[in-house]
Amino acid sequence: MKGVIASISPQAPIIDLTHGIPPQQVLAGALALRESVNFFPRRTVFLAVVDPGVGTDRKPIAVETKGGFRFVGPDNGLLSLAAERSEIKRIVELRSPRYRLPMVSPSFHGRDIFAPAAAWLWRGVPIDELGPPLHTIVQLDLSTGVVEKRSELRGEIIYVDGFGNLISNISRTIYERFARRFQQCRLSIRIKRRASLALRKAYAQAPEGAPLAIFGSFDLLEIAVRNGDAAKYFNAAPGAPVLIHPAGSMTASR
Repeated sequence: MKGVIASISPQAPIIDLTHGIPPQQVLAGALALRESVNFFPRRTVFLAVVDPGVGTDRKPIAVETKGGFRFVGPDNGLLSLAAERSEIKRIVELRSPRYRLPMVSPSFHGRDIFAPAAAWLWRGVPIDELGPPLHTIVQLDLSTGVVEKRSELRGEIIYVDGFGNLISNISRTIYERFARRFQQCRLSIRIKRRASLALRKAYAQAPEGAPLAIFGSFDLLEIAVRNGDAAKYFNAAPGAPVLIHPAGSMTASR
């Protein structure tokens, strides 16, 4: 992919955001992309590929936003969180043969479709020339799967980062709204029915090797281990349940 970009736009600077997204984890890629965008200058072109549906009828797309960013990738939700945050201006399907490689592999659209489109956008080709317009893209919602009941808040792990931190889909806003109901009570945070975890403001507030809960850089509740690997500690992966309730209350969990 970098070779294709260098061949079309030799002067284009290329910055790797990450190669650490677990295979097929579209939501994890969407989250990492969303949290990176605002640290880049206007007119940056973001090329993102987490594409388990490559070769199927999922569309290859490019998105331009009111904030001036351009996004290129598969229409499987990967671009949606970042594009919506920057406000979508226009969307096109990448169909023009002029702006893709002559031979397109059914298993490597990143190289043959997305990389050329990103490179041509960087060179100044208007997004409308890449293909016909679309009106919507596939959307992801981080809060999907969060269940808030009278005395229980339930979410799940959606991403495991390179340190083994277990990042959930429970945002600070959702957590604080729930916590306001129990201002006189300490809340219990559990993963996979394990012991209650203390909510810390920094990793270093926990003893060495101890598990903790914290709101990380994504402003989502995460489970960590001080100087350790929470994924290994809890034997947990995306989909593992996270349960929050007033300390001492009895709840059913599965």
